[in-house]
Amino acid sequence: MDVLRTPDSRFENLTGYPFAPHYVDVAASDTEKLRMHYVDEGPPDGQPIVLLHGEPTWSYLYRKMIPLLAEGGHRALAPDLIGFGRSDKPSGTADYTYLRHVEWVTSWFESLDLRGVTLFVQDWGSAIGLRIAAEQTDRIARVVVANGNLPAGQRPANLPFRVWRAFARYSPVLPAGRIVEFGTVIAVPADVRAGYDAPFPDKSFQAGARAFPQLVPTSSDDPSVPANRAAWDALGRWDKPFLCVFGARDPLLGRADRPLIRHVPGAKGQPHARINGGHFIQEDCGPELAERILKWESSKR
Repeated sequence: MDVLRTPDSRFENLTGYPFAPHYVDVAASDTEKLRMHYVDEGPPDGQPIVLLHGEPTWSYLYRKMIPLLAEGGHRALAPDLIGFGRSDKPSGTADYTYLRHVEWVTSWFESLDLRGVTLFVQDWGSAIGLRIAAEQTDRIARVVVANGNLPAGQRPANLPFRVWRAFARYSPVLPAGRIVEFGTVIAVPADVRAGYDAPFPDKSFQAGARAFPQLVPTSSDDPSVPANRAAWDALGRWDKPFLCVFGARDPLLGRADRPLIRHVPGAKGQPHARINGGHFIQEDCGPELAERILKWESSKR
């Protein structure tokens, strides 16, 4: 496995991202150790909230939420998935599998020995994070899902996703900043788009981003389906607090909250909402999301 590492200079003076880097080595069951980056802000003894990003973003997506959550007393942690942000980037698309992503993030949880976690997930962060919530129930105290789901080949891919998957696979360029702007309600200024582009000096660094859409299990014979179905069944017994706050103007996943709310016992009676955001709801509504989480948690104490 050939591994690339984005130069630190690419992350200097990014708009709205003053956070010091932190690193830990992680490994999947069939890979060497890789370096995973994460943001770690707020009181070290605060209740941990883990913020998992998706495709093709990184912890930069959470820059509007992290300060508010830290000020609210949380230890706010936002890892960069392997292949993204300041984390190591295997250079081949075949180096990335659904299982490896789950194992890499699980390794990160175990290395930091995180417990009592509020887990916030979106996009591929949901596909990974909901697996971890189901498989590591002793570590996760509550879950917040924003524009995400747990795919298990239940239904064929819709047209917007098929278009996106083809674009990610065949387009000669994969401009992360422009992709984020396409998936938001607000206009994303050039300096912020540059922040999303920072991890990818050239296309050789984008294998992880290219791979992700191809890894979504959309048919019953996908190798990840058995584990995802087991996780879905486990979520059907999840009675801890479970909240959905979705961007209503997302053609991909804007209505994916309904199956989750129906299926998860802990979702009953929670203040679920659809708000004026797109797919990248953190970019559109970051402060509102943070405030909703803090208010929700305070109501449960």
